[in-house]
Amino acid sequence: MLDINNSLMMRALRREPVERTPVWVMRQAGRYLPEYRKVRAQAGDFMSLCQNPELACEVTLQPLRRYQLDAAIVFSDILTIPAAMGLGLYFAEGEGPKFHRPLRTETDIEHLPELIVEESLAYVMDAVRLIRREMPANLPLLGFAGSPWTLACYMLEGQGSREFIKAKNLMAQRPEVLHRLLQKLADATGAYLAAQVQAGANALMVFDTWGGLLSTENYLEFSLQYLHAIVSHLKTQCPKVPVILFTKGGGQWLEAMAETQCDALGLDWTCPLSEARQRVGNRVALQGNLNPAILLEGAEIIRRETKAVLESYGSGNGHIFNLGHGITPDVKPENLQIMLEAVHEFSPSYHR
Repeated sequence: MLDINNSLMMRALRREPVERTPVWVMRQAGRYLPEYRKVRAQAGDFMSLCQNPELACEVTLQPLRRYQLDAAIVFSDILTIPAAMGLGLYFAEGEGPKFHRPLRTETDIEHLPELIVEESLAYVMDAVRLIRREMPANLPLLGFAGSPWTLACYMLEGQGSREFIKAKNLMAQRPEVLHRLLQKLADATGAYLAAQVQAGANALMVFDTWGGLLSTENYLEFSLQYLHAIVSHLKTQCPKVPVILFTKGGGQWLEAMAETQCDALGLDWTCPLSEARQRVGNRVALQGNLNPAILLEGAEIIRRETKAVLESYGSGNGHIFNLGHGITPDVKPENLQIMLEAVHEFSPSYHR
């Protein structure tokens, strides 16, 4: 039986030779699949689905049954840590995440509890253990978390936003208070990711969804500093486990991100892989970066654009094919199959 560490995904993360480019998709367990929608309806709501290890396992495995993917990612949400801190996370239909008790004062921030993640987020670890046991033994399982900056944005705003003005106001007016919040979140996130590894995750990804809203100076201070701290913690706790960092809209900071000692950088579709590879050299692997909107097109365009992404990275090691962000609910499942078959068809020529 193939060892997980010898799988295409793990070898690509280590920038070792592979026979073809490995591929998985952000949000590959999700609403574009009819079988997912059926389980979501059975669970009643999104958080009930996340907090039920058996159902979370089932939806994690659904895309693996349907497609030839090279990794699974545990079904969960980036906001599990603030939920465990008592902010009252809920999902309004069609509106995204909201908190019943967002952070409104400095006292609210000071009173956030120190999490014992193995207890507060036991349902995630239970899901990881179950998924690892049930999924193909030769495929890696990715654990993940949201970045401290991204979590703080939601916790302060109380819901999704285009600009997250409350977080930016706190940054401008009381930066020391924001730093205390970010440090609490970095400590919790590092422990949370390490616990996922203990439960069976083989690689880790940190989603910095809102880092791209920041200026360079603010990104380095309020986002990347804490990503670096998390990577450092993980390299101490589980040094052989690869870590992928993904800052949406962060293409201008790739060199600084590579300095964190992470193993790979995820790219959205706005930064050409050829340019990214030239800038970071062989310091990190690169993951990405087909625009998810391409999967709404016909087969010819999907194949052409998939091939273009592979061409942009070029020959050699260290590429994991993915979308530049999560697959959207309006994608036809058969269109993802077209993309995957194109990766399988075209990518071997880049690895001879």
